[in-house]
Amino acid sequence: IVEPDLDAFVRSAVSSGKLKAQTEPANADIFMVCVPTPLSGKRDGIPQPDISYVEAAVKSVAPYLKSGNSVILESTSPVGTTAAMTQVLIGLGVDISKIHIAYCPERVLPGKIMTELVENDRVVGGITPSASEAVSEFYKTFVRGEVIQTDAPTAEMCKLAENSYRDVNIAYANELSLICANAGINVTKLIELANRHPRVNILTPGVGVGGHCIAVDPWFVVANDPKHSRLIHTARNVNDYKTEWVIAQVADQIKALQASLNRKPTVACFGLAFKPDIDDLRESPARLVAEKIAKMECELMVVEPNIQAHDSFTLCDPVKAYDSADLLVFLVKHRQFIDLVKRTDLSGKKVLDYCGIL
Repeated sequence: IVEPDLDAFVRSAVSSGKLKAQTEPANADIFMVCVPTPLSGKRDGIPQPDISYVEAAVKSVAPYLKSGNSVILESTSPVGTTAAMTQVLIGLGVDISKIHIAYCPERVLPGKIMTELVENDRVVGGITPSASEAVSEFYKTFVRGEVIQTDAPTAEMCKLAENSYRDVNIAYANELSLICANAGINVTKLIELANRHPRVNILTPGVGVGGHCIAVDPWFVVANDPKHSRLIHTARNVNDYKTEWVIAQVADQIKALQASLNRKPTVACFGLAFKPDIDDLRESPARLVAEKIAKMECELMVVEPNIQAHDSFTLCDPVKAYDSADLLVFLVKHRQFIDLVKRTDLSGKKVLDYCGIL
């Protein structure tokens, strides 16, 4: 895991006896539910959230709950999940008047988790005001940022609004990149010029959107209220389409090279992670692009400096890939690739840049 300082903190906590791993719950004052909430199946073409892991976790702690305990949901969840889990506990015979149930979404960036876990503001939404107060006091023991109290539905929607906002902004940049490509305009230079306007801040286009948050969470909003979430729905479609467009662009280049070289071209894909300088490949559009290229008429070289190995690909040294490939496809803006581009001469190389590295 590429997470600065995490290894030292874990070692210290384990050696001091403060951190123990168990396969079953145990008696505690505070129970935090931090489990996946993936998408599962579709209804009317819209991916649906799966909160079964949250429900299973809540059910597992029910026998251990005592008066004064807190149950905190941190998993990104559809609006209404905290209330639904409260009903689950009631159904299991838990006296919820004697415990504190609240929702508090995490707000951390992979690669900066140890810092942002402490420094970022937090939003705590309780089932009752007293639950908000009690759970806020817990977070104040380690959070330096402001801990803000609200109700559970607002806290749930806050997390979804944050990630949907980012998805919509990325979609604008990605859509702009498609328009510019069709018009023969360098989108990177265009964005640099547009961002000189004091009230414009266009993001850098990419291969799409990945990870377990931004590529997933907006669907929770759309699934809950498809009639009124048309912009969020469209943004999801735009970002997914950008990945398909990249695959088609690479396929066209491979066909052209195959014709001109009269052999299978060698293609080097730079990056598999869903964002720069991390080792997380979940929902990664770059990984999807590489998987699709592997099925094309070419020899594929894959470079991902942040992981040791991959089940589907043999990983290559970046310099070797650069020297050997007929086509360089930059998918993720890792710092190692930025350094490679700075110290090498790309003239004479066929390059497709989908992450603004050039």
